[in-house]
Amino acid sequence: MAQQPLFGVVPAGQPVIITPTEAPTISTFLYAIPPGSKHVVVFLLPGVVLPEGTAAAIYLVTPAGPGQGPPNPKFLGGIGPGKESAIFKVESNPNAGVVLGVSVEPAQAVAARMTEPPPQRAASPGTLVPANQTQPQQPSTLVLAQRIIKNAFNFLTSFSTTAGGVEVVPLKAFEEWWRKFESKIRADPGFLERGDD
Repeated sequence: MAQQPLFGVVPAGQPVIITPTEAPTISTFLYAIPPGSKHVVVFLLPGVVLPEGTAAAIYLVTPAGPGQGPPNPKFLGGIGPGKESAIFKVESNPNAGVVLGVSVEPAQAVAARMTEPPPQRAASPGTLVPANQTQPQQPSTLVLAQRIIKNAFNFLTSFSTTAGGVEVVPLKAFEEWWRKFESKIRADPGFLERGDD
């Protein structure tokens, strides 16, 4: 699994990250998130299929400070078959980044953790809202993330080429998509809620 990138990580307002900062194991990947980031999108790269019966658990890894012991990972949610992307709230320190951990784990274990109510906090993006809570009228974070990724994927496929038997998209094409996407958001902030392409 470690031979090709599996995940894309997009800190809000930043370029996509597909290469992990570190890969401690064959199924665990760490991504350094720049200072000041508040939200991050995590998605399976096009064409990537996780091993059967697995999903990706997403963790916020709090770096150890002096005298604070080892890092303390906080479960944020998961992605996998049927939910290939999600937006997560990270709220990094304005002066120091955070580390996002992605771990390929048994799908049942990830799903079970997503249904657990987080202790002493409201449901965050990437976690399931219990059925007895009122759902907002606007689209869920998952739907918005899927619309953003669909918009990017549809735009970038026209720039796809093959190099050495691998399908690639130039970084310039992604930058062009981001420029157009930001312009569209400024001109019409509600287009994602309506599902306009």
